[in-house]
Amino acid sequence: MNCGTDPARLKIAGMSSDRIIQIERDILGRNNTMAADNRARFLADDLLVFNLVSSPGAGKTSLLVRAISELKKSRPVGVIEGDQQTSNDAERVRATGVPAVQINTGKGCHLDAAMVGEAYRRLPPLKDGILFIENVGNLVCPAAFDLGEACKIVVLSTTEGEDKPLKYPDMFAASALMLINKIDLAPVLDFDPAQTIEYARRVNPKIEVLTVSARNGEGFAAFYAWIRKQAAHQKRRA
Repeated sequence: MNCGTDPARLKIAGMSSDRIIQIERDILGRNNTMAADNRARFLADDLLVFNLVSSPGAGKTSLLVRAISELKKSRPVGVIEGDQQTSNDAERVRATGVPAVQINTGKGCHLDAAMVGEAYRRLPPLKDGILFIENVGNLVCPAAFDLGEACKIVVLSTTEGEDKPLKYPDMFAASALMLINKIDLAPVLDFDPAQTIEYARRVNPKIEVLTVSARNGEGFAAFYAWIRKQAAHQKRRA
């Protein structure tokens, strides 16, 4: 079934809409069970896990490479990379000295909890560290699939325009943090960060927002502070 499709409106010859809805519920139910298993394993390893999501070209790999190059100095860091094809992004991550496992989804438009659980077993021990899961570039499908992460981080670039939160509300509703990337380009693009934030908070009043530039490092200190806050929050809950 194509994720992102409303099962009530999808038509398959010989299958009722109720049956289609049940199949989708079964898929999500199995995924959620595996995600709960992942989450328990991550918590047992004192691991803070973030699911990075964005549309293609938002710059999340460049953002991730800059971030892990700094974060690895203070704690273990690992990456699970999701793409339909190639290992290009995983190779960029490994060039920083951080371990990465590549998942190629083929025709699939998102990672699921089973893929992540298997990939995690292939990483070295990351006790008391951080795991970044870079999802397939897509603002639709990954919103529905829990991977066992502590939270989703949605990356939106200034080159995409202000209205993405309204066009893809499920993703922004599911995310704890929005990173507005390529903020250094905002003046030449006539991009309005305040409007983007207002749209995002229409969808998710609790979403936190930071502006960053993966190119020059602007805003990364605030991003690292946010990560430290999430780590402290997770330890308190544990």
